[in-house]
Amino acid sequence: MALRNRNFINKIPWWVFLVLAIVVYPLIKYLVPSLIQANSQDLFGKALVTNVIPRFAPIISGILVFAATILAFNTWRRGELFRSQNSIQTLRSINWREFEDLVGEVYKRKGYAITETGGGGADGGVDIILKKGGEVLLVQCKQWRLEKVGVKIVRELFGVVSAEGASGGIVISSGLFTQEAQDFAKGKPLELIDGPELTKIIADVQNRPVPKKAPLKNNRCPQCGGEMVLRTAKKGDNPGQKFWGCAAFPKCKGTRPYRT
Repeated sequence: MALRNRNFINKIPWWVFLVLAIVVYPLIKYLVPSLIQANSQDLFGKALVTNVIPRFAPIISGILVFAATILAFNTWRRGELFRSQNSIQTLRSINWREFEDLVGEVYKRKGYAITETGGGGADGGVDIILKKGGEVLLVQCKQWRLEKVGVKIVRELFGVVSAEGASGGIVISSGLFTQEAQDFAKGKPLELIDGPELTKIIADVQNRPVPKKAPLKNNRCPQCGGEMVLRTAKKGDNPGQKFWGCAAFPKCKGTRPYRT
């Protein structure tokens, strides 16, 4: 089973298309017609071709400029998405497509060559292929905020890693993993990165300090198992009182009392 590259055009820098647009216009507009006029013996055909070909110059150049614009915007958008990440809350506020783009941007900045496959279907759920120094890693992204990533997904990725002969696999989630999934990954070329760990990785790549959290022995939501954040009650029976609230609020309303 060969993994497919579904974004070949996105691997080409935007400025390449802009350079091509600049080169192609005079080439088609002037050089090609002049070469045809100098070498063709058919006067009618020569006149026809030299009148028709130049008309394609602005069309082809326009297409190349449009492609350069789209790619430049996409590069800027991914950079802004990466720079805007500063907590587990911002990580969990983005949609699944942005999550995949963010993961790709993070590893690109870590020095990996990335190939996006689109995930799912015949690609076995692999969203990104990472390459660096002969190492090939298959990445599956799961932007699950509340539901934990189970062993089935981890097992499937391990099967693809084995079938493709890859160096290893990474499952990345904005949420958490079940204990069964963690147990299955032990001793295998698999890495499980949950939301809190990904937040730390992003902070490291951004070269900013990871915010220190108030100590809590079990900083997990009693309802969904997600991360808890320190909040201050603004209304109710105890306004101004601190408490631990689920980071996934309002989807999850789990709380724990805050104790100093």
